[in-house]
Amino acid sequence: MKTMTLSTAIALAFALSFAGTTTCAQSAAAVAKVNGKEIPQSRADFVIKANGGQGQPDSPELRTRVREVLIRNELLAQEAAKKGLDKTPDFLTQIELNRQEALVNAFIQDYVKNNPVTDEAVKAEYDRAKSQAGDMEYKARHILVKDEAEAKQIIAQIKKGGSFDKIAAQKSQDPGSKDKGGDLDWAPGGRYVPPFAEALKKLKKGQMTDTPVQTQFGWHVIKVDDERAMKIPPLEEVRPQITQGLQRQALEKYIAELRTKAKIE
Repeated sequence: MKTMTLSTAIALAFALSFAGTTTCAQSAAAVAKVNGKEIPQSRADFVIKANGGQGQPDSPELRTRVREVLIRNELLAQEAAKKGLDKTPDFLTQIELNRQEALVNAFIQDYVKNNPVTDEAVKAEYDRAKSQAGDMEYKARHILVKDEAEAKQIIAQIKKGGSFDKIAAQKSQDPGSKDKGGDLDWAPGGRYVPPFAEALKKLKKGQMTDTPVQTQFGWHVIKVDDERAMKIPPLEEVRPQITQGLQRQALEKYIAELRTKAKIE
């Protein structure tokens, strides 16, 4: 799931403390004291813990860096409070948004902890994706236009010796590939919408569709530059990504259910 950066964690920890809310029970120890006001150890611990999700282990160097940033923030916050900036509507709104974000993050962590993805679910999703990807992947090009008649004219023009690449650059309405001569790079057939994928499977290396292929995006002229056997990574290699994807799906489903039950005006 999404983790916070060091700066975000520090800002959130400080904003919550400014609002009179702490993320955990304060310990007797303090990181530092600035003009008589203590910076609680719990605030630094929160930042260190949040930063651990970024792959940075707890270390004396990290703690020193966190301490210096917290001291700097405390100095500036005290000056802001002297000016009454902590009473402005924008500041109070930001505090509430930070509090809400902290609650959302806490809920997500709790949901993931209490709704673990099973090995069976990961295996089933891996098998589904593997089946959908198919046995082959293709290095394809296409020219996308809105009108079938224009697509037919393009096919005729290419068959008479016209350059697929140049025509794609001139006429294709796919901004992601037109400047590359319609090149879609290597991809399994399952990545494309069904009519496009079915057309790919019928073509051999160097072949182009004799008739335009219609999808919800328009009319395609498709050419296969090359094809090769699909290399599927082993389950253990992609397990983390699959697990995160299933966690995200489950969470989004739960949120959708909450929304249907909520009274939203």
